[in-house]
Amino acid sequence: MMLIRPIVADDLEALYCMAQSAGVGVTTLPANEELLASRIEHSERSFSRSVDPQDAYYLFALEDTELKRVVGVSGIMARVGLDEVWYNYRVSTTVNASKELGIHKQTPTLYLTNDMTDCTEICTLFLHADYRNGHNGQLLSKCRFLYLADFAEYFSSKIFAEMRGYADEDGNSPFWECLGRKFFTMEFSKADYLTGLGNKAFIAELMPKYPIYLPFLTEEAREVIGQVHPHTRPALAMLESEGFNFNGLVDIFDAGPLVEVFVRNIRSVRDSIKRHVMPSQQTVSDIETPIMVSNRSFENFRVALIDQSQIKQDVVSLSHELQENLQLESGDMVRTVPLRAKRAE
Repeated sequence: MMLIRPIVADDLEALYCMAQSAGVGVTTLPANEELLASRIEHSERSFSRSVDPQDAYYLFALEDTELKRVVGVSGIMARVGLDEVWYNYRVSTTVNASKELGIHKQTPTLYLTNDMTDCTEICTLFLHADYRNGHNGQLLSKCRFLYLADFAEYFSSKIFAEMRGYADEDGNSPFWECLGRKFFTMEFSKADYLTGLGNKAFIAELMPKYPIYLPFLTEEAREVIGQVHPHTRPALAMLESEGFNFNGLVDIFDAGPLVEVFVRNIRSVRDSIKRHVMPSQQTVSDIETPIMVSNRSFENFRVALIDQSQIKQDVVSLSHELQENLQLESGDMVRTVPLRAKRAE
């Protein structure tokens, strides 16, 4: 069984192994054991309500319960930009015009902004290569929306995700090579790693504060602005199916797009339904139409997949094993929603 639960200190080794294989571009998952241990501790304190809600950082682990192995992680950062400045570029237009000369020139331009300050970020999504099949990726990503549905008061009304920008097979970012390297004089991988460590002061110190006119950039750099890494396309499509849309902002390092949505408009939030648990003697082994079911617990949040056949109007039929894994008893209230949006006729 694949089970979503809060990450704990014993998961450090598994998380570190995943971080080592994540590669460049997953900024919030640096391969630094000490830092990852600190983030796990921060997450544990967040789930136990031991930190200020606006400083909370929740990490969810995907566990293969049969092997007792953590194979994936995803996170929610309650607020960004409140303790350290949050930077993005906004893709906009600068207009220069002269009636006398009959000239009206529109120039695409990047403006440095802090527009996402105080918004909630979904982040730190990574799934072990051996488990990138079936429903695992969608469960790992979308479980966070059920948490947002039940505890919206702890988060901003606007949710966003920074998508990994385009890079070639060698990990080189055309946008970074054309722009960032001119000001930071370091490899993209190092700048990305330093950001993941939380060393963001150098961004403010070295980043140009003036608008960047796109015609000054190379064609290769212009073409990747707002484009995602090939490996990130499925994740982007998944978020778009939940209601996320490109908001005109891009990452300052690799120009990857930001997508955003209001909590109330997230498909998994909007279409989710509360139901009571009813015990069942049957165990459904083949899930044809996957349904996410959460136990609605703040501190001991759990999510698993069941089949549509286990839904009976206002109740959901769960086996004893599943009730134990979800820490539920007969009569408890759960939240359910189809894993995927219904296809339009």
